[in-house]
Amino acid sequence: MLNEVQSPVPDVQFTDHEGRPRALADFRGKVVVLNVWATWCLPCRKEMPTLDRLQAALGGRGFEVVALSIDRQGAEAVKGFYSEVGVRHLSVRIDTTGKALSALAVVGLPMTILIDAEGRELGRLMGPAEWAEPEMVAFLKKIVERKAEVVASPENKENSL
Repeated sequence: MLNEVQSPVPDVQFTDHEGRPRALADFRGKVVVLNVWATWCLPCRKEMPTLDRLQAALGGRGFEVVALSIDRQGAEAVKGFYSEVGVRHLSVRIDTTGKALSALAVVGLPMTILIDAEGRELGRLMGPAEWAEPEMVAFLKKIVERKAEVVASPENKENSL
């Protein structure tokens, strides 16, 4: 269910597979499915392959799945998990500090937040989902296409000059 009012998502900080600092702001301009998860979370373990397939289907200039692990064991635990379950299209992104949990008001795992290209929360889902189902992919594709239409509109071209 989408929110009636879109509010800004906090610019949470995390690291990538090499320990380099990253932030949600790095994905501005893209529709983002932000999934907060952990390797020890059983529903997360089942859900991650579906997020991987979603990234394979829609990932690119206008869309990104940001799978944010909160594992305290670090990137190596996530890399091992990805290898174990066959995740090939998701990048390793990790917050070992747990600060993202409070900043995003995460009350359980997995938690997924749909974020528009301007960094606003469109909606959130508590619990696992089948992200690669045709209906879900079509729904998200419409949101990405709507963003592309806004960017390409004549009003926006005039305002960008």
